[in-house]
Amino acid sequence: MQVSVESTSGLERRLTVAVPAERLDGAVEQRLLEAQKNLRIDGFRPGKVPMREVKRRFAGSVRGEVLSDVMRDCFVKAIEEQKLEPAGMPRFEATKNEPGKDLEFVAIFDVFPEITLASFDGISVEKPVAEVTEADLDTMIDNLRKQRASWETAERAVEQGDRVNIDYEGFKGEEAFAGGSAKGQNLVIGSGTMIPGFEDGLVGLKAGDSKTLQLTFPEDYQAEELKGQAVEFKLTVNKVEAQKLPEIDAEFMKAFGVSDGDLAHFRTEVKKNMERELSNAVRAQIKAQVMDGLVNSHEFDVPTGLVSNEIQRMRQQMMQQFGGGQQFDASILPDDLFREQAERSVRLGLVVRQILEQNQLKADADKVRARIEEIAEQYEEPAEVVKYFYGNRQQLEQVEGAVLEEQVVELVLASAQQSDKASSYEEVVASQRGGRG
Repeated sequence: MQVSVESTSGLERRLTVAVPAERLDGAVEQRLLEAQKNLRIDGFRPGKVPMREVKRRFAGSVRGEVLSDVMRDCFVKAIEEQKLEPAGMPRFEATKNEPGKDLEFVAIFDVFPEITLASFDGISVEKPVAEVTEADLDTMIDNLRKQRASWETAERAVEQGDRVNIDYEGFKGEEAFAGGSAKGQNLVIGSGTMIPGFEDGLVGLKAGDSKTLQLTFPEDYQAEELKGQAVEFKLTVNKVEAQKLPEIDAEFMKAFGVSDGDLAHFRTEVKKNMERELSNAVRAQIKAQVMDGLVNSHEFDVPTGLVSNEIQRMRQQMMQQFGGGQQFDASILPDDLFREQAERSVRLGLVVRQILEQNQLKADADKVRARIEEIAEQYEEPAEVVKYFYGNRQQLEQVEGAVLEEQVVELVLASAQQSDKASSYEEVVASQRGGRG
């Protein structure tokens, strides 16, 4: 086998491989012989089909199958000989492929870039410093009560926080516009569900009242034909309901895992969950800043194959998120929609990979255990959850990957410029929730 390598552009390599004719032809002959033993064709006894007939019918397809296997096997040996590390799958092309003659094929692929790690002292990280106050705890418990609130008919005018049942129809000029009408729709005042001014315009009305609202759609509204447009809504209030919050009694506490009905115990458990959420949010914000710093401080070409794979992964993710499990034409999501984020993701992955290799980092077993126990604390039988993770290789590898990323963050933070930023619980967790959205 003869091998030559050419650098075509940037990270792209063109590998040319010459393979002796007998390697391919012999493999084709062997596979045809194996097929002949079990072949059933009308007019011939099983296993007695003449080889000339076997070749006439199947030589072309068999050669194609064998060709793929030979190119793949020879490619693996060739890159080992040449000490090349492909980034992604190669593109194969057989340039000479005739029975009785030597095979020649080319494989085109990207290699991983050589990365020189920049000093981490140029990375700045601002750590949010916050705590869960009693006021935060009271607000959270109020929110938990609102999650389980019921609604009672109110014989009064609409107030903020009420739920109203309405009929409405929207007009642009003299004509009703698509999607601008509904009958019997429930709407919580202050929820921000409708365009600005709509919900406020209902305050003060009573059941049976009608009103016309003169409003303007926001400039960034999703429907192009309604952006910035002046419209009017004719509406009628059918019912007004006030929110009734449940009492913080034993039944209420039991719904959140506190079965003894003790208020102090309930507040302690809620606060523990809030502190866990705060800790995770702080950790996530610090990690995001570190990762941004790593990306911004390293400039190099990224392998196009890896970027293409990441684009495809992101496209599939979006299809699953918005496709609703129905037929979804992926072609309406062009590569350029994902390219910038995909290139960033690949660049970050390669930098982290280099950090792991250069520092010989492995997932710390104690930290993995601590993370699994932290997850398990949220369940009724923590010991069973821990056992599950250690008995499930895929789940364990996910935790190990997360711990490895944390170890990279710790390594960077040891040299990075750090400062504290006074924050509140709500600021920190709200920022993190927004990031997930």
